[in-house]
Amino acid sequence: MSHRVVLLHATPVAMSPIHTAFQEVWPEAELVNLLDDGLSTDRARESELSESMIARFVRFGHYGYDMKADGILITCSAFGPAIDQLASELPIPVLKPNEAMFHEAVAQGNNIGMLATFGPSVETMTDEFDSYVAEHGAKATLTTILVDDAIDLLKKGDAESHNRLVAARAKELAHCDVIMLAHFSTSRAAAAVRENVTVPVLTAPHAAVNRIKASILAAEKE
Repeated sequence: MSHRVVLLHATPVAMSPIHTAFQEVWPEAELVNLLDDGLSTDRARESELSESMIARFVRFGHYGYDMKADGILITCSAFGPAIDQLASELPIPVLKPNEAMFHEAVAQGNNIGMLATFGPSVETMTDEFDSYVAEHGAKATLTTILVDDAIDLLKKGDAESHNRLVAARAKELAHCDVIMLAHFSTSRAAAAVRENVTVPVLTAPHAAVNRIKASILAAEKE
């Protein structure tokens, strides 16, 4: 039986990493891509996620549900509150991009580092991380470094420079128990980052695919 997973993208640079992860983890899944790259552009202009942006994102998610989705996976990390609202309104699994990665990170230590490239996502991701830690009674703390200019280079097609900039800042988190690469797009830099540090480096796409697969199969049995 084929399971339809609708992927909600707010930027094209998140698409390739999640497709690769599905091919390696769950190639049988039927993927549907919905892209509104205006979401990331407009989100970058807001210091805080506005009610109108939340409503717009939720409409986007409902469109995905209308496509007979078995589950929805969001690939952009800057819309936490909107994803929460969408999940509360739909009867299928709706997964935040970093939820599964947080789980893996906290399991490996209390001193967590994160390399981010999209500034507006840092606050929402930090809030999500803190909520996850509180909900699970963990004692982990998060140290985040924002790598300026990297994502702009990636959007221009210069993945090599993106990876180099991200990897160069990784040494500042070498004291951490584990380092997370914040966004699906940042996962491209994993190999370069691992060359600069000895601690584990986690990426979001593979963890997310494992989590959405488990969630959909569990919901199917209910």
